[in-house]
Amino acid sequence: MTTILPWMIAVLETTPERWSRLVQNIPDELLRRPVASEEWSAIECLHHLTATESVKLSRLQAFLTGQPSFPVYDPDAAENRADPGVRSSELANEFARRRSASLKSLRDLTEADLKRSSRHSQFGPVSLDQLVHEWAAHDLNHTVQAERALMQPFLTGCGPWIEYFTDHFVK
Repeated sequence: MTTILPWMIAVLETTPERWSRLVQNIPDELLRRPVASEEWSAIECLHHLTATESVKLSRLQAFLTGQPSFPVYDPDAAENRADPGVRSSELANEFARRRSASLKSLRDLTEADLKRSSRHSQFGPVSLDQLVHEWAAHDLNHTVQAERALMQPFLTGCGPWIEYFTDHFVK
Protein backbone atom coordinates (compact mmCIF):
# COMPACT_ATOMS: atom_id res chain seq x y z
CA MET A 1 0.00 0.00 0.00
CA THR A 2 1.24 3.46 -0.78
CA THR A 3 1.68 5.92 2.03
CA ILE A 4 -1.06 8.27 0.86
CA LEU A 5 -3.91 6.41 2.57
CA PRO A 6 -2.27 6.26 6.01
CA TRP A 7 -1.18 9.89 5.66
CA MET A 8 -4.64 10.99 4.59
CA ILE A 9 -6.31 9.06 7.39
CA ALA A 10 -3.87 10.55 9.92
CA VAL A 11 -4.73 14.07 8.72
CA LEU A 12 -8.46 13.38 8.77
CA GLU A 13 -8.27 11.82 12.25
CA THR A 14 -6.59 14.88 13.75
CA THR A 15 -8.92 17.53 12.36
CA PRO A 16 -11.90 16.88 14.69
CA GLU A 17 -9.54 16.82 17.69
CA ARG A 18 -8.03 20.15 16.63
CA TRP A 19 -11.45 21.72 16.26
CA SER A 20 -12.67 20.33 19.55
CA ARG A 21 -9.72 21.93 21.35
CA LEU A 22 -10.22 25.20 19.51
CA VAL A 23 -13.89 25.54 20.42
CA GLN A 24 -13.26 24.43 24.02
CA ASN A 25 -10.46 26.91 24.63
CA ILE A 26 -10.95 29.92 22.37
CA PRO A 27 -13.69 32.43 23.16
CA ASP A 28 -16.70 32.18 20.89
CA GLU A 29 -16.37 35.88 20.07
CA LEU A 30 -12.95 35.25 18.54
CA LEU A 31 -14.13 32.11 16.69
CA ARG A 32 -16.97 34.09 15.10
CA ARG A 33 -14.99 37.28 14.52
CA PRO A 34 -15.37 38.40 10.90
CA VAL A 35 -12.06 38.79 9.16
CA ALA A 36 -12.83 40.54 5.89
CA SER A 37 -15.82 40.77 3.58
CA GLU A 38 -14.75 37.84 1.40
CA GLU A 39 -13.11 35.75 4.14
CA TRP A 40 -14.65 33.22 6.50
CA SER A 41 -14.41 33.40 10.27
CA ALA A 42 -13.00 30.36 12.04
CA ILE A 43 -16.49 29.09 12.86
CA GLU A 44 -17.55 29.46 9.23
CA CYS A 45 -14.60 27.26 8.26
CA LEU A 46 -15.77 24.62 10.75
CA HIS A 47 -19.30 24.84 9.40
CA HIS A 48 -18.00 24.32 5.88
CA LEU A 49 -15.94 21.30 6.93
CA THR A 50 -19.01 19.87 8.67
CA ALA A 51 -21.27 20.45 5.67
CA THR A 52 -18.82 19.01 3.18
CA GLU A 53 -18.13 15.89 5.24
CA SER A 54 -21.42 14.39 4.08
CA VAL A 55 -20.56 15.38 0.51
CA LYS A 56 -17.16 13.69 0.71
CA LEU A 57 -18.66 10.51 2.13
CA SER A 58 -21.38 10.40 -0.54
CA ARG A 59 -18.72 10.85 -3.22
CA LEU A 60 -16.68 8.04 -1.71
CA GLN A 61 -19.77 5.81 -1.83
CA ALA A 62 -20.38 6.86 -5.45
CA PHE A 63 -16.91 5.61 -6.38
CA LEU A 64 -17.24 2.38 -4.42
CA THR A 65 -20.67 1.53 -5.82
CA GLY A 66 -19.67 2.32 -9.40
CA GLN A 67 -21.91 5.34 -9.91
CA PRO A 68 -20.93 6.97 -13.19
CA SER A 69 -21.13 10.55 -11.85
CA PHE A 70 -21.84 12.82 -8.92
CA PRO A 71 -22.98 16.44 -8.72
CA VAL A 72 -20.90 19.50 -7.98
CA TYR A 73 -21.10 20.95 -4.45
CA ASP A 74 -22.04 24.61 -4.13
CA PRO A 75 -20.75 26.05 -0.82
CA ASP A 76 -22.73 29.24 -1.45
CA ALA A 77 -26.09 27.49 -1.74
CA ALA A 78 -28.53 28.51 1.00
CA GLU A 79 -28.54 25.05 2.61
CA ASN A 80 -24.75 25.10 2.90
CA ARG A 81 -24.37 28.46 4.63
CA ALA A 82 -23.34 28.68 8.26
CA ASP A 83 -26.09 28.89 10.87
CA PRO A 84 -25.12 31.77 13.16
CA GLY A 85 -27.24 30.34 15.98
CA VAL A 86 -25.47 26.99 16.32
CA ARG A 87 -23.19 26.65 19.32
CA SER A 88 -19.51 26.12 18.48
CA SER A 89 -19.28 23.01 20.65
CA GLU A 90 -22.35 21.48 18.99
CA LEU A 91 -20.86 22.12 15.56
CA ALA A 92 -17.53 20.57 16.56
CA ASN A 93 -19.37 17.52 17.93
CA GLU A 94 -21.39 17.16 14.73
CA PHE A 95 -18.24 17.40 12.65
CA ALA A 96 -16.57 14.72 14.79
CA ARG A 97 -19.62 12.45 14.43
CA ARG A 98 -19.66 12.81 10.64
CA ARG A 99 -15.91 12.36 10.37
CA SER A 100 -16.06 9.16 12.43
CA ALA A 101 -18.46 7.67 9.90
CA SER A 102 -16.19 8.72 7.04
CA LEU A 103 -13.10 7.24 8.66
CA LYS A 104 -14.82 3.86 9.01
CA SER A 105 -15.29 3.75 5.24
CA LEU A 106 -11.85 5.17 4.44
CA ARG A 107 -10.02 2.57 6.53
CA ASP A 108 -11.44 -0.16 4.29
CA LEU A 109 -10.05 1.31 1.06
CA THR A 110 -7.58 -0.70 -0.98
CA GLU A 111 -5.08 0.27 -3.65
CA ALA A 112 -7.47 -1.18 -6.24
CA ASP A 113 -10.23 1.11 -4.95
CA LEU A 114 -8.04 4.16 -5.55
CA LYS A 115 -8.04 3.40 -9.28
CA ARG A 116 -11.84 3.67 -9.49
CA SER A 117 -13.20 6.60 -11.46
CA SER A 118 -16.36 8.62 -11.76
CA ARG A 119 -17.41 11.84 -13.44
CA HIS A 120 -17.56 15.14 -11.64
CA SER A 121 -20.09 17.44 -13.28
CA GLN A 122 -17.60 20.32 -13.33
CA PHE A 123 -14.18 18.64 -13.70
CA GLY A 124 -15.03 15.60 -15.80
CA PRO A 125 -13.39 12.22 -15.11
CA VAL A 126 -11.81 11.97 -11.65
CA SER A 127 -10.31 9.09 -9.69
CA LEU A 128 -10.88 8.04 -6.11
CA ASP A 129 -7.16 8.61 -5.60
CA GLN A 130 -7.68 12.27 -6.52
CA LEU A 131 -10.64 12.57 -4.15
CA VAL A 132 -8.56 11.14 -1.30
CA HIS A 133 -5.80 13.67 -1.96
CA GLU A 134 -8.31 16.53 -2.16
CA TRP A 135 -10.03 15.45 1.07
CA ALA A 136 -6.86 15.77 3.15
CA ALA A 137 -5.79 18.98 1.43
CA HIS A 138 -9.29 20.43 1.94
CA ASP A 139 -9.13 19.70 5.68
CA LEU A 140 -5.75 21.34 6.06
CA ASN A 141 -6.69 24.29 3.86
CA HIS A 142 -9.73 25.27 5.91
CA THR A 143 -8.00 24.63 9.22
CA VAL A 144 -5.16 26.94 8.17
CA GLN A 145 -7.75 29.45 6.93
CA ALA A 146 -9.47 29.34 10.34
CA GLU A 147 -6.20 29.74 12.20
CA ARG A 148 -5.32 32.70 9.99
CA ALA A 149 -8.69 34.25 10.89
CA LEU A 150 -7.94 33.72 14.59
CA MET A 151 -4.52 35.31 14.13
CA GLN A 152 -5.80 38.64 12.76
CA PRO A 153 -6.52 40.52 16.01
CA PHE A 154 -3.04 39.69 17.29
CA LEU A 155 -1.09 40.82 14.26
CA THR A 156 -1.55 44.55 14.72
CA GLY A 157 -0.04 44.44 18.21
CA CYS A 158 3.15 42.60 17.24
CA GLY A 159 5.24 45.74 17.01
CA PRO A 160 8.60 45.09 15.34
CA TRP A 161 7.81 41.37 14.92
CA ILE A 162 5.09 42.22 12.44
CA GLU A 163 7.50 41.59 9.56
CA TYR A 164 7.42 37.87 10.38
CA PHE A 165 3.70 37.71 9.71
CA THR A 166 3.23 39.53 6.43
CA ASP A 167 2.13 36.32 4.70
CA HIS A 168 -0.73 35.96 7.16
CA PHE A 169 -2.51 39.28 6.84
CA VAL A 170 -6.03 39.02 5.50
CA LYS A 171 -6.79 42.05 3.38
